[in-house]
Amino acid sequence: MSQLKLFIGLTRLRKPIGYMLLFWPCAWGLTLAYDFTSKLNNYFFYLILFFLGAVLMRSAGCIVNDILDREFDSKVIRTKDRPIASGKVSVRLGIIYSAILCFSAFLVLINFNLFTIILALGSMPLAFTYPLMKRYTYWPQLFLGITFNYGLILGWTAVKGELNIVPVLFYIGAIFWTLGYDTIYGFQDIKDDEIIGLKSTAIKFKANANKFLFICYSLLLILFTLGGYYMNFHYSYYLLSIIPLMHLFLYQMKIFKFKDPLSCLKAFKSNNLFGFIIFINILIVKII
Repeated sequence: MSQLKLFIGLTRLRKPIGYMLLFWPCAWGLTLAYDFTSKLNNYFFYLILFFLGAVLMRSAGCIVNDILDREFDSKVIRTKDRPIASGKVSVRLGIIYSAILCFSAFLVLINFNLFTIILALGSMPLAFTYPLMKRYTYWPQLFLGITFNYGLILGWTAVKGELNIVPVLFYIGAIFWTLGYDTIYGFQDIKDDEIIGLKSTAIKFKANANKFLFICYSLLLILFTLGGYYMNFHYSYYLLSIIPLMHLFLYQMKIFKFKDPLSCLKAFKSNNLFGFIIFINILIVKII
């Protein structure tokens, strides 16, 4: 039982916000591409596969992140008790766990078409080099956005088997979403990160945090609006978009206080609701 608890702690399974933020772009891409005049069996099958893939890959990513960051994590108050940083789980065992999770994710992946499989495998270097970016650039959140929202492309190609401008617009918009919410997340550790020499957009824009978030979220909404235009969506899509707009600008940015770690975490976690709202929005306009 103690090993099971350590494994759960290592993979953050008790913190679903991580794998849900990975899952929502997959669900968006799949829903955008799917023809709802056909049978729904494949849609729900793919949705389950993407959810499983998100949980498995996020869990593997957490372990790789903890292995690469173990020396830094041990110096940060929020992360010093993580299993690898604290020495409760060895690096060797962490690598074994990660390999098993990646293999399980591969078993999920092979249920998709060849184009989607190739694209997914091509994203692996991004997924496992992201933790290193905070050592070299103030833009690790940008790399996370490129990686974390890749599922939107895969959700589209799983149905269409090809790409066009629509998923690209939504994908770029989602990158700005991640750039915003992970900057908020980064403010929790900003003091420790500055002391040990790590970089982030939270540090880079700490004097203009709200302006930076406003720009990121504005670009997100502009790109999602353009995506809806190219999809020839019903006008209800734009009316329903008022709800996520209010969530981003009236709720999330209002409660965000960059000097208060608890408010940062609360604002960050609320993005799970944003992901759900966008999913429902797309689903409604696809069905009507």
